[in-house]
Amino acid sequence: MSTCKRFAGLLLLTTALTLPGALRAQGAGGDPGAAPPAAPPTTPEGETGADVLGDVEGIDNAAPGEEEFEEAPDISIPGGSSSDTIIVTGRVNRDPVRRSTQVISVLSTEQIARTGEGDIAGALSRVTGLSLQENGRVFVRGLGDRYSLALLNGLPLPSPEPLSRVVPLDIFPTSIVASSLVQKTYSANFPGEFGGGLINLTTRAVPDESFFTVGVGISGDTETTFGNGLAYYGSDTDWTGFDDGTRDQPEELSTFLASGQRLNDLSSTDNETVGKSLINPNLVTLQTIGDLPANWSASFSGGTSFDVGDDGRLGLIATASYGNRWRNRAITRQTGFGAEGIDDLTVATDFLDFTTDNRITFNALLGLGLELGEHQFRWTNLFIRDTQKQASLAEGDVFFGTNDGSNEQNQETAWYERQLIDSQVVGELEFGPLSLDLRGGFARTDREAPYEYSFTYVRTNRAGDPYGNEFINLLDGSRGNALVVFSDLYEELWYGGIDLSYQLLDTLRATVGYAYSDTDRYSERREFQFQSQGFANSELRGIGLLEPRYLLQPSVFDYRAAAEANNAANPDAQLPVFSIRVRELTEANPAFNAELLIHAGYGQIDFEPTDSLSLNLGVRYEDAEQTVTPLNLFATPINLAANTRIANDYWLPAATLTFRPTEDLQLRLSASRTLARPQFRELIYQPYTDPESNRDFIGNPALQDSELTNAEARVEYYLPNRSRISLAGFYKDIENPIEPYSQFSDNSQTILFANAPTARLYGAEAEVEYNLDLYDFGGMFETKQIVALANYTYTQSELTVNDDDTTSTFDGNQAVSQLASVFFIDGAPLTGQSDHLANLQLSLEDTEVLQQLTFLLSYASERVTSRGGGNNLPDVIEEPGFRLDIVVRQGIPLFGMESELKLEARNILGQGHEEFQDKGANRLDINTYDVGQSLAASLSVTF
Repeated sequence: MSTCKRFAGLLLLTTALTLPGALRAQGAGGDPGAAPPAAPPTTPEGETGADVLGDVEGIDNAAPGEEEFEEAPDISIPGGSSSDTIIVTGRVNRDPVRRSTQVISVLSTEQIARTGEGDIAGALSRVTGLSLQENGRVFVRGLGDRYSLALLNGLPLPSPEPLSRVVPLDIFPTSIVASSLVQKTYSANFPGEFGGGLINLTTRAVPDESFFTVGVGISGDTETTFGNGLAYYGSDTDWTGFDDGTRDQPEELSTFLASGQRLNDLSSTDNETVGKSLINPNLVTLQTIGDLPANWSASFSGGTSFDVGDDGRLGLIATASYGNRWRNRAITRQTGFGAEGIDDLTVATDFLDFTTDNRITFNALLGLGLELGEHQFRWTNLFIRDTQKQASLAEGDVFFGTNDGSNEQNQETAWYERQLIDSQVVGELEFGPLSLDLRGGFARTDREAPYEYSFTYVRTNRAGDPYGNEFINLLDGSRGNALVVFSDLYEELWYGGIDLSYQLLDTLRATVGYAYSDTDRYSERREFQFQSQGFANSELRGIGLLEPRYLLQPSVFDYRAAAEANNAANPDAQLPVFSIRVRELTEANPAFNAELLIHAGYGQIDFEPTDSLSLNLGVRYEDAEQTVTPLNLFATPINLAANTRIANDYWLPAATLTFRPTEDLQLRLSASRTLARPQFRELIYQPYTDPESNRDFIGNPALQDSELTNAEARVEYYLPNRSRISLAGFYKDIENPIEPYSQFSDNSQTILFANAPTARLYGAEAEVEYNLDLYDFGGMFETKQIVALANYTYTQSELTVNDDDTTSTFDGNQAVSQLASVFFIDGAPLTGQSDHLANLQLSLEDTEVLQQLTFLLSYASERVTSRGGGNNLPDVIEEPGFRLDIVVRQGIPLFGMESELKLEARNILGQGHEEFQDKGANRLDINTYDVGQSLAASLSVTF
């Protein structure tokens, strides 16, 4: 099979190299030998028409071929009306990157399409200084997602992921995004939680003309497709991403939870009644399935617009997409420990975990746009649902602790539902020199994970053990375990803002604004453990050999009552008695409420005293209160100490000076103060298991805000034909940065959080975009161009930890002050930061028809994912490495309709995922697995 897949990859590569030339003559360009288009008309003096018109405000005076002829992408941001107004005494410039008062990168619809990525996270990973992490999280300049901010049409979004402050961007299909803006320098019109940068997605609004497009796609990879995988039945409708009710909370459990009682307070019979309701054979019976299907997707999008009155236009746009993907991972998971003074690691556990994920996504967008003269209104409604069905089986060796020399087998099944509903209204009004922006909306995210099952079987390999050669589960926590978890999270966000801008002078524009946001999160997690009493010592301990669906079948629970009745009736024929009880492991912290309330106001000016000098100067005031409150769900309350209240207000100044010594050269200097608040998940003292990394996370209620001082200098040089070169240096000083650290126990890794004393980050960026017209080559190249994009980011960061510095942790009852050096190493880099990030994109395109061949090469050097956490353990390192992709896009005539065929070859170099600890001669692979090379084909037709 592997030989066939290599051949298929070679075939696709060959097709990609030959297709553009073979299909060259299909476009609207007509005869390939036709004469070139005529040059622009000239005056007798040889000047072009643009030269004769002169530099007139409001008229496009760009010479043909320059970037000013390219349609400006649709961008919607707070204060956007003022951002779109250009103070000029010379040529109007439509390039938002060039005209912006800040350092930004913009991906237009065309540029997003060129990458061939199906979601916006993948497309953004090609932007200078950005890197893609697990679960669609995009890091800016190596800083974690707590230092990134994601907006939709200039408005915030809540996240359905407990571990992410911002919504994972891989759930946004590129089909609904008109543009993506990345801003790396802070301006006061944006929220103060601005560390590495901001990502603003603008959805499609009023279409220029009516359209209806349908698309289908298919893909597969060498690790998964047509191979064997793991699964469990679940429900009849799992393939849709919606459960049919099978996973609804059982009535017995609902009744118990509503009673406010504790499981230990129940009678044996009532306890067993609850326990029996917690096992569903369809959710615990693990199966091997062969010939895993290929991934597939389908989508449609449509839009139309109507004239309204004399100068108005009303637009409607709707999109929907469905995707069903499979993924196999054979993961090496090891844990270890280090002895003080010994430069080496000792392996404690060594496991191979085979996991199969079936991910089903459904996305829909309905938008209304209204243009009335200079006024624009946008009503966007977004629905995103992302479901992951996971099955895994792990087996490994234990070299340390009470089970030294034994083998363990772990089985897990889970179902994760993530859902986002967002409705927002934006009004951008222009009244001559006065601009008014109004924004508001509501969003809700939900994450449900019912019936997360985990079963552990142990083989002791001991000669004196009658079952020493068998995997057995005695449900005693030492030689076997069984757990089931129900978790529920929902978050609601209300937000609004108003921005008012006025053109005071031809060279001076002032903006003031107010923003409000109120985020409320409810998080509940109930974890239940099945425990045997008298089981391990009974004559019936062989029951522990049964697989999960039989081990905890109702008759096993009912055995206690039957045996006791028999023994009472037959004193001479006594049966061994054992029972299985259920206990809750989360009684101390079952549920939390969390809230973040922010009031903010700002003022800024855009001042251009001369044609070559401009200044953006502003200050933002934010008053915020963040609270986390544990909830008592029991009739008899217990002391809950894991409270958090962070109430701070900040003045956040920002300034950017832009100097243009020549028309094509720009110099920028920027400085600002910003902040980063702890995420709710980092504050909530409640365990959470990440299905991607199989790690447990527990928050720290004692965390505090981080404060940042930012500075940047940049040189930008613009060349003809939309080409440019830029070079930048940046610096950040961070007070109280929040860093994750690890604790290892048995075959698990738990991540906790603490404030490090201080950190600093500095580096440089270089970016080149070059467009080469191949017209002079003639023949098949007369309508072709080469688009080359290359960027490189060098970053260094280090923690500063003095001997007497302290940090606060939480021991379950109270905050504890400890030496920071216990958790952090002086001079160590910040987590998530790669020293080197590089992207190279080479595209051969036709300028008249849709025809593109694009090579995409990316590289990220190793980065720390979490601190070692003491015990003489080094930091956990991830090594992303190189990734090479090839994308072919070709417009083809299909029954007289406009169609696009896209072919993709991804991860051609076969770069795997590696996370490890390295010390001395030993390396421990914490989370390492192969990532398949993938092939994909899709077809879309526009009616």
